[in-house]
Amino acid sequence: MTQIGFYHLTRSVLDQALPRLLDKALAAGLRTVVLAGSAERVEALNDRLWTYDPGSWLPHGSARDGDAALQPIWLTDQDENPNRATVLVMCDGASSRSVGDYARCLDLFDGNDPDAVAAARERWRRWKAEGHELIYYQQTENGGWVEKSRS
Repeated sequence: MTQIGFYHLTRSVLDQALPRLLDKALAAGLRTVVLAGSAERVEALNDRLWTYDPGSWLPHGSARDGDAALQPIWLTDQDENPNRATVLVMCDGASSRSVGDYARCLDLFDGNDPDAVAAARERWRRWKAEGHELIYYQQTENGGWVEKSRS
């Protein structure tokens, strides 16, 4: 079964937390798909990943850029894996029917939005019933993560 980490954003917003997580995956040599809630969010993240840190380079692309198979990080609003990723990052409440096809999934949700928290709890229940390994991470004061629960 797939390991699915739930990342409860309370200290930073998605476009601040996501690049740090993607940097770690890339440094580990992992290919990643980021599944966003809309085409507009994909384009906003695409732009953000080029500019989030002037001293960093985070190679990525989206449908606008093409060549999905060549991209170590693929941004999309479709449930797809065109770059043969082993990691799936879901945000904006987006959910994949294919979590079992990945070695690891991350579900990032806005902890300041009660509807987002309720939806994340529902995804937790569903994926737990499917037998996936679930880990709940809470954001620390410095924007890092600490494991709080495992199922």
